[in-house]
Amino acid sequence: MEIGSIVEFRKRLWVLLAKTDSDILHLRPLIGTSDDVIAVHQRLSEYLANKFSTEQLCASRFPFPDPQQVADAQSLHMLWQAARLLLREGAAPFRSLGRISVRPRTYQLVPLLMALRLDPVRMLIADDVGVGKTIEAGLIVRELWERGEIRRLAVLCPPYLCDQWQKELREKFHLDAVVICPATIGQLERRVPPGRSPYGYYPVQVISIDFIKHERNKHAFLIHAPELIIADEAHGVTPGRGQERHLRYTLVRELAQDPKRHILLLTATPHSGIPEAFQKLLGLLDPEFENWDFAQLSQPQRVRLARHFVQRTRRDIEVHWEAEQCFPRRETVDVTYSLSPPYRRLFEAVKEFCTGIVRSGQELERHRRRMRWWGALALLRCVMSSPRAAVIALQKRRKSEPEPYGEGDERDLEAYSAYAYEPTEHITTDEAPTPLLERTEADLSDPERRRLRELESLAASISAADDTKLQECIQIVQQLLQEGHNPVVWCFYVQTAEYVAEKLRQALAGEDVRVECLTGLVGEEERRLRVEELMSIPGRRVLVATDCLSEGINLQKGFSAVIHYDLPWNPNRLEQREGRVDRFEQPHPVVKAVRFYGRDNPVDGAVIHVLLNKAREIHQTLGTHVPVPEDDATVVEALVHALFFGRERPAREQLELPFDMVEERVSALHRSWDVDARRERESRTRFAQHALKPEEVRRELEVTDQVLGDPAAVRNFVLSAAQRLGLQVRPSRRHPDLWEVITEPAALVTLPEARRQALASARPGTWTITFSSPTREDAEYLGRNHPFVETLARYLFEQAFAGPEESVAARCGAIRTRAVERLTALFLLRPRYQLVLPNRPVLLSEEVLLVGWEVFTDRWLSPDEALRLLAAEPSSNLPLAEKCELVHLVLEKVKPLLNEDHASGPFFEGLKRRAEELTQAHRRIRQSVEQPVRGLRVEPHWPPDLLGVLVLQPEVQL
Repeated sequence: MEIGSIVEFRKRLWVLLAKTDSDILHLRPLIGTSDDVIAVHQRLSEYLANKFSTEQLCASRFPFPDPQQVADAQSLHMLWQAARLLLREGAAPFRSLGRISVRPRTYQLVPLLMALRLDPVRMLIADDVGVGKTIEAGLIVRELWERGEIRRLAVLCPPYLCDQWQKELREKFHLDAVVICPATIGQLERRVPPGRSPYGYYPVQVISIDFIKHERNKHAFLIHAPELIIADEAHGVTPGRGQERHLRYTLVRELAQDPKRHILLLTATPHSGIPEAFQKLLGLLDPEFENWDFAQLSQPQRVRLARHFVQRTRRDIEVHWEAEQCFPRRETVDVTYSLSPPYRRLFEAVKEFCTGIVRSGQELERHRRRMRWWGALALLRCVMSSPRAAVIALQKRRKSEPEPYGEGDERDLEAYSAYAYEPTEHITTDEAPTPLLERTEADLSDPERRRLRELESLAASISAADDTKLQECIQIVQQLLQEGHNPVVWCFYVQTAEYVAEKLRQALAGEDVRVECLTGLVGEEERRLRVEELMSIPGRRVLVATDCLSEGINLQKGFSAVIHYDLPWNPNRLEQREGRVDRFEQPHPVVKAVRFYGRDNPVDGAVIHVLLNKAREIHQTLGTHVPVPEDDATVVEALVHALFFGRERPAREQLELPFDMVEERVSALHRSWDVDARRERESRTRFAQHALKPEEVRRELEVTDQVLGDPAAVRNFVLSAAQRLGLQVRPSRRHPDLWEVITEPAALVTLPEARRQALASARPGTWTITFSSPTREDAEYLGRNHPFVETLARYLFEQAFAGPEESVAARCGAIRTRAVERLTALFLLRPRYQLVLPNRPVLLSEEVLLVGWEVFTDRWLSPDEALRLLAAEPSSNLPLAEKCELVHLVLEKVKPLLNEDHASGPFFEGLKRRAEELTQAHRRIRQSVEQPVRGLRVEPHWPPDLLGVLVLQPEVQL
C-alpha cells in the first residue's frame, strides 16, 4: 500500500499518511483531520489479526454517495466549504498555511520564500520593530515542520520573552512548546522518562538563553540540540562588553558549527555600532561572512549575502509590498508642564546639592568620581519623577547606615551605572536607587549628609496639589480616553507608578475607567495574566507601568497610546515602550505617543537635547529607529556635563542648554550616532529584498487560497452555517468588519445539544467576532483554524456522511434550474497527491476540487464554470423521487470513470494536469535550490475521493 491509500482497520476507514520506517504506519480517519492521526505497528497488527479480526489492516476504498440521501444545492455547497476548511495537508506550495491561526501579510511571506531557497536555512531577519518578525519566523518553522525537514526546534531568547514565545507558538502556529528556565527545569526533568534529557525529549522548546549559556547547562543542550535554532534579540549574542554577551555568542557559535543545522537570527537592530560585532553576527550564518569587508562588498558578495539577510523598514513595506496601510500611524506630541513654586524649591535645592558633590569630586580617583556622577543623576531623577519616589528613596537610605567606601575593583562599581542610565538589553530594577545612594553617601562629608536630611524634609512637604506634573498628566489621560484611546502611562520607578495609579483612580472615579498598575514587584507570570485579563475586558482602561513591561508583553490589542510620564534616558527604551502598542495587529489606525516633560526642568532638557531629539531626527530621516551607540559611559558623561558643568541661565531658558562648554562631548556622541545611522541606511537599501516582487509573492498566496480558502471563504461558511443551524449572527453597528454571535441560552435552542453547551459555556452573552486580521481590540479573529470554525466544519462534514434527514450538509443534491441547458453534474472530489523531493520522505497533500460534466454530451466544464453552477438557484420544485433517480443515473455513469484499477479517462487526465500545475507552483518557490527543483514533482494518487454530487436538470422552456 502506498501513501494516500484507503485502508480498513478496527472497523473504520483510514487514509495512509506516512511510513516513518518499515513497520510504523500513520493513519488518519477518513472523515477526520490530522489531529486524529494514529500510529500502527504493521507487524504487530498482522500478529494480532490472527486472534482479533478487527486488527486486520487491509485495503479498502472511499464509499460512494447514497442516491437515496439527497438534498438541495445549498447542502452540497456547505459540504464543499466544510471539506476545504478542514484541509491541513494542503496541496498548495505553502503547506504551513493549513496549520496556522493568523493571516500573514504579503511582506511576511518574503522570509519564507527566501528560506525555501536555502538548504540549510540560515537567515538574519532584521525587519523593523513591530512588523511581525515572530510571525515571519513562525511561518518558516511551520513550513519546515510540515515538509518533514525538522521535527524539533528551540527558541533561544531573553528570559522576559519566554512566555511570549510560548504563547505565540501555541496560539498562532499550533506548536506546543515548553519553557526551559531556572523556574521550570526541575518540573520538566521529573516528567521525562528515566535516562532521557529534557533537551532531547521535548520537541519544541523555548529556552532562556541566560540560563542555557552557562557551562553547567550548555553541554547537555548541545548534545541534544534540535535541527532548528531561533535566536531572538540576536544583537545580544554578539561579542561585546561583559562576560554575559561572550557566553551567549559562544553558545550560538557552537550550535552554528553543525553545517546541517537551520538557524534563524531575529533582531530589529543588527548594527550595534561596532562593525566587528555585526560581522560576527553574520558569521553565525556562514563563516566566510565574518571575514568580509562590508564597506566594500563586491556585487557577487552582495548577491550571496542577500539570500540570507532581509532588513526592511515600515516605509519600505508600505511603499513596496502592501497596497494599503498595514501599520498604525504614530503621532508623537510634546506636552509640557511648569513646576509649582514648592516643587521648584525642592528641585533647585537638590540640583545645587548634586552640582556641588559632582564638582567637588573632580579631583577624586576615576571610579569614585563616576560614583558621584551616578549618585547625582539618580537623585535628580528620583526628585523629578515624583515626590513619593524622592521621599521613599531618602527614607530607605537613612534607615541603613552607609557602608564604608572601599577602594575595590572598579569593575564591581560598574554595576551601579544601570541606576543612572538604562541598559538596552535588560531591565535591571525599577525600584528607588537605594544601593547607589548608599554607596554615594559613604564618600560624602558630614555637612553633605546633613544636607540630605534637609532635602528629605523638603520632599515630604510636596503635596499632590503642588505636583503640577501629576495634574497635567491626569488631563492628558482624560483627553486620550475621550478620543477613544486607552493609554499606557510609563514611569521609571515603582513608587512613582503606584503614586500615579492611585491619583488616577481618584480622578477617574465614577467614569467607568479601569486603572491597573504593574511594576517589577509583581512576578512575570502574574504580570502577563493581569495584562491579558485587563485587555480582555470591554470598556475603557488605563495601564500605569514601569519598564518591566516594556519588553516581552505586547499591548497592541488593548492599548493605542503611551504617555512617557518619566522620560527614559535611553532612546532605545523609548522606542521599546512605544513599540509595545505601535506594532503589527494594532487595530487603531493612529497610535499616540506623548513625550511629557517640564518646560523649566533642565534634567528633562538635557535628556531631550542630548538624546531624544537626536533619535527623533534620525527616525524621521531614515524611517526607522537606530539605537544609541552602546558606550553608556559616553552617554552618561554627556548628560553629566550638560547638567552640572554648563553655564547657569534663567529658568525660562533652561531647555536651551548651555552647550558652549560641553559641545565636544555631546557632538562626539552625535557623530558616532550619525555613523551608525548611515550604516543602517546603506544596509537597509541593500537588503530590503526588492529583488522579490510583490506580485510574485501574492501569486503564491492566491494559489494557496484557492486550495485552502481565504478569509472571505471562512466568513461565507460561518454565516451560511449559522443561518442553516439557527444560530443568530448579526452585523455589529459599531464597525462593518464586526459581527455579533448571540450565545444566550434562549438563542441556542435550535443547536445540537453538544454544540449548544460548548458555545454557551465558552462565549456567554454576545460574542463579537471578525474575519479580518488584524482585529479590533474587542473582537476575536475567526480564521480557518480557529476552534469554532474547525468544530463547525467538522460537525457538518461528519453529519453529511452520517446522512440524517436534518443534515445541513449533504453528499447528494439535485435541482431544476435555468442556469444550464443540458443535464449537468457537479462532482466534489478530494484528490490526494504525493509530493516527491530528492532525499526527502514522500509527503501527502490534498485539495478539494469541483468538476463539472454535461452528462449526455460528455463535455467537461472549466473550473470557473463549475464553481458558478454550484451557486445556481432552483427555478422550480423537483420531486424527491425524481431527485433520487437523477443522482442514481449520474453515479452509475461516473463509477466506471473512477475505477480503482484503471487510472485513465477524463478524471485521471484532469488530475494529471492539476498535478503538473502544482509541480510548477512548488518549483517556483524553490527555484534557487537546484537539486530539489530538478527532482521535485507532484504525482496524483488514484482514485480521488468522491465526496458528493449535485445534478442540475435544465428547466424545460414551454
